[in-house]
Amino acid sequence: MFDFKEYFRVTKEFLKLVPILAVKPPSNEDAVSMATVLEDTVAKYAGRSMIIFEGRELTWGQFNALTNQIAHALIARGVQRGDCVSLIMENRIEMLACTFALQKIGAISSLINYALTGAQLAHCVTVSGSSKCLVGEEIYSNLDAVRGDLALGDKDILWVADQRSNPVPTNAEDIVAVLEQYPTTNLEDTKTILAGSTAMYIFTSGTTGMPKAAKIPHRRWMSAAHAFGLAGCQAKPSDRFYLCLPLFHGTGLICGIGSAFYTGASIFLRRRFSASEFWSDVHKYKTTNFIYVGELCRYLLAQPVSPFEQNNSLTRVFGNGLRPDIWDEFKQRFGIERVCEFYGSSEGNVSFFNALNKNRTMGITPATVMLVKYDIDADEMVRDANGKLIQVPVGEPGLLLGEIDDRFKFDGYTNDDATESKVLRDVVKPGDAWFNTGDLISEIDVGFALGKPHYQFVDRVGDTFRWRSENVSTNEVGEILNGCEQVEMANVYGVDIPATEGKAGMVSLLLKPGQEFDAEAFSTFVNANLTHFSQPVFVRVQPEAATTGTFKLLKGNLRKQAFHVDLVTDELYVMPPRASQYQKLERDLYDKIMDGSAGY
Repeated sequence: MFDFKEYFRVTKEFLKLVPILAVKPPSNEDAVSMATVLEDTVAKYAGRSMIIFEGRELTWGQFNALTNQIAHALIARGVQRGDCVSLIMENRIEMLACTFALQKIGAISSLINYALTGAQLAHCVTVSGSSKCLVGEEIYSNLDAVRGDLALGDKDILWVADQRSNPVPTNAEDIVAVLEQYPTTNLEDTKTILAGSTAMYIFTSGTTGMPKAAKIPHRRWMSAAHAFGLAGCQAKPSDRFYLCLPLFHGTGLICGIGSAFYTGASIFLRRRFSASEFWSDVHKYKTTNFIYVGELCRYLLAQPVSPFEQNNSLTRVFGNGLRPDIWDEFKQRFGIERVCEFYGSSEGNVSFFNALNKNRTMGITPATVMLVKYDIDADEMVRDANGKLIQVPVGEPGLLLGEIDDRFKFDGYTNDDATESKVLRDVVKPGDAWFNTGDLISEIDVGFALGKPHYQFVDRVGDTFRWRSENVSTNEVGEILNGCEQVEMANVYGVDIPATEGKAGMVSLLLKPGQEFDAEAFSTFVNANLTHFSQPVFVRVQPEAATTGTFKLLKGNLRKQAFHVDLVTDELYVMPPRASQYQKLERDLYDKIMDGSAGY
């Protein structure tokens, strides 16, 4: 029977989209930017609440004044349009103000993960070509530890106070202490920044080597914020976003902050996510929109019932990674009316979002896309007898390719070789170009949808997997583990753990001749050299490495066998939840992992 109720609901949702998606995106030569978006919103809502953070509340006008002071201070210190400045700070008001101060100058914000240390941190600062670094008091020691590896002098390090529980470093400047001497007025030059100029670098783990800096132009940020804020979040000035995702990530900054800045909605900002405090925060601050990643939704479902979750103010959520197996339960338990799942990547040229509020889908896309057959075991695309890629039928997972054209550009990375490695050419016709997302996607049936195909995320392929809301490069982690004294070769891959999101890291180790595995020494090395999300959860010690004839490491069988004690005869070790030491994987812990009670 035809569902007239669903027909009218979907039609109503679609009609809302038409005027929003019909807005022509800015061209590269238009004199608009995210800085002018901020100033336009300030002009309309200067006296309204803009942001609440750890007991502080600023209006749009107050936030803009702080941002202007930082911009004037940076100009006085030599920062000019086109310069790159590294920004390393936890979520807080100053982090956001510094980001937009650089936008107002026309400089590039290089947004670096504050959890990075050692070689990874030094690499990110260096590869971005940063002339200065804005570093938070809370993580200054990480930067100080690699100062010798950076081409930055003492005057180039600008220390941004947090709680002022630490003394001001002698080899950095306390920039916050001098802000009062600078004007709070807008910079006239901001109005001449072009939409095609680079606004920021967001680092993404690729399939090889260290993190790559993806170039994000103002044009792209504006287009995403406009569509996501109005059509996805359906936000209004009376709304308030709950934002706890790190602001160096695209989901937190481009989607969350961008949506608020475009619509005039206010923001409740948390330094970090807390499942136990989430609903009391929602109740206290009357938040209406939550910017999520799927792992956070699962954590909330695992919490005991909170009195604050009943009849809560949260009606809409926007994000990515909400898995189909918990979708309905999440909506029903917490009374969520609208789940707008989206798909995209920092560097990718295509995005999807669930604008029609269908269940268990990442939605639709206006871009031209193709799903092609992929051999996971061989880790390669499948071609026919003529060498052409094979498109998969509806319902079958395929590798997602997005056509690169004048509207859906691929802006690439700071490294040209890395940029070209993501592009496939002459796929359908001579001269065409397609972006390889590295993700498996399937087209699904969601019922009546006005003829718009809907899609569902399946998995990542190749040498990158997602764990704890982070993309982990297996080659990058493997290269670091190869530096461990006892390791001859490290083969890293992702494996599934029941009742958890993403894939956990696992490494198969070939030890140097005559070595026996020293779990304590290996644990010490891992803790010192890898961030928490990139540390392997499981370790397998193999007598020899499995490789192809060209010495490429094989991962297919290793992924299948994973950490399953009945399939693996080699020694297996595990890093238990909240532990810092690997231990042998015994049957009792294995059983808890498999029934979902181990705590991952």
